[in-house]
Amino acid sequence: MTSDCRVLAVATAAPRHTVTQSEVRAFAGRLFARDFGDVDRLLAAFDNTGIERRQFACPLAWYEAPRGFAEKNRVYCDVALELATNAAEAALARAELPRSEIGAVVFVSTTGVRTPSLDGALLQRLDLPRSTARVPIWGLGCAGGVAGLARAADLVRGTGRPVLLVAVELCSTTFVHGDRSKSNLIATALFGDGAAAVVLGACDRGPALLAARSELLDDTEDVMGWSLEDDGLRVRFAKHIPAIVRDVVPAFVRGLAEAHGRDRAALRHFVVHPGGAKVLQAYERALDLAEYDLEASRAVLARYGNMSSVTVLFVLEQFLASVAPTGALGVLLGLGPGFSAEGVLMRW
Repeated sequence: MTSDCRVLAVATAAPRHTVTQSEVRAFAGRLFARDFGDVDRLLAAFDNTGIERRQFACPLAWYEAPRGFAEKNRVYCDVALELATNAAEAALARAELPRSEIGAVVFVSTTGVRTPSLDGALLQRLDLPRSTARVPIWGLGCAGGVAGLARAADLVRGTGRPVLLVAVELCSTTFVHGDRSKSNLIATALFGDGAAAVVLGACDRGPALLAARSELLDDTEDVMGWSLEDDGLRVRFAKHIPAIVRDVVPAFVRGLAEAHGRDRAALRHFVVHPGGAKVLQAYERALDLAEYDLEASRAVLARYGNMSSVTVLFVLEQFLASVAPTGALGVLLGLGPGFSAEGVLMRW
């Protein structure tokens, strides 16, 4: 058996309520009209995101009324479990492995709260062995998809058994109706809902995950995250995130490659979390990439929006379906609350 950890299958799922960017723009215009004298200028952000449509857990009209944290979290628990089950069922079918071989489930989410964690119910829905190890990861936000891959790969290497990674985010259920801040308006322009699942194993087929790197920046908690308040998880993020990408990513990627005996110039593939159009432009500048290098990221952003941790796994699915394996090196990248960076070195 090879020591490489490989991606055996990737599958995704999205809610059935699809909204266009123009529909959400009109919704935001109605909601924020009295809060900003320059609301039309702020609404222009909807036109510059690179997003055409998104999927929400509920019909758009549901978000027109204030909702308490308990009600929103109930929606999260119900819909997130359904989406996670759909994505995981599809990934397991594509992997063509007996379910009894799965040694662990790594479950990534940031947009809802449940104890026992949702992966317990998921394990029963999938009828996995009840002895399957459960590793819930909460709070990594947009970096969670890459971090989940890295932790799942560690488990494969340590146990020799296949691991199921599941990420699910219902960003729309965190919407706070009474939050009339610019951050909330911009979040309304970006975020969507979805789930993704990846089956990893130690074998000789599929993309190899060679190594991983994490980096936490000191004193950056205010850059991105949630503030837990009476009416729910209130979004916070700074407008200078693209600048952080340009500052942090070059050295981070170089360090990831060099720490494992590779040269930055040898990297050919870039599977990155598309936080937004400006973030993708920042990646291009930071890594000296052509626009086509991030084609899969842009396509996912246009069709689904920013789904936090899930998005990079949607990008990975599209990348694998459209790029032939040549043995070239690449990286998967995500940046999230902390402020933190997560990267995985891959060969495809």
